[in-house]
Amino acid sequence: MLPPLELGARLDRILECAGRLLVALPPRALDHVPPQRDRSVRDLGFHVFRLSLAYVDGMDLGELRASWLREAAPPDLVDGPALARYGALVRGRVSGWFEGAAPSEYARTIEAGSGPQNGHELLERTTSHAARHLRQLYALAAALGVTPAEPLPTSDFDGLPLPAGLW
Repeated sequence: MLPPLELGARLDRILECAGRLLVALPPRALDHVPPQRDRSVRDLGFHVFRLSLAYVDGMDLGELRASWLREAAPPDLVDGPALARYGALVRGRVSGWFEGAAPSEYARTIEAGSGPQNGHELLERTTSHAARHLRQLYALAAALGVTPAEPLPTSDFDGLPLPAGLW
């Protein structure tokens, strides 16, 4: 398992890349629901940010609520720039949590949807979850002919427990 601060830095880069990618997508692409998913590209992009925010909220509250991970994008996030602005707010909140977190935070156990997990395990799961969805967003963008300006370096996926398949 990667160290917590490395996982946090990777999560930040994943969020940054997701925001850049969402800005590059044409507005009509955000409503597309791929056959492999049960949510639109807009909801998938929102989910990358929301699941990351759920980590810090869960660590603060001692419980990561499964309902947070099922939330759809609010109606006011109408385009890529709006999603990216929400993502920037999430990045600020997440990075602020990491700046203030003591090393003991990562050993603390909280209740998560799949049962009790310590902060380090949950952070690895969160970072991997966000990375998996970023890979999916990249694939959807490529299918639409959109090439990300500065994609996440493939080395940032190394060491994360990601499934072999994209979906």
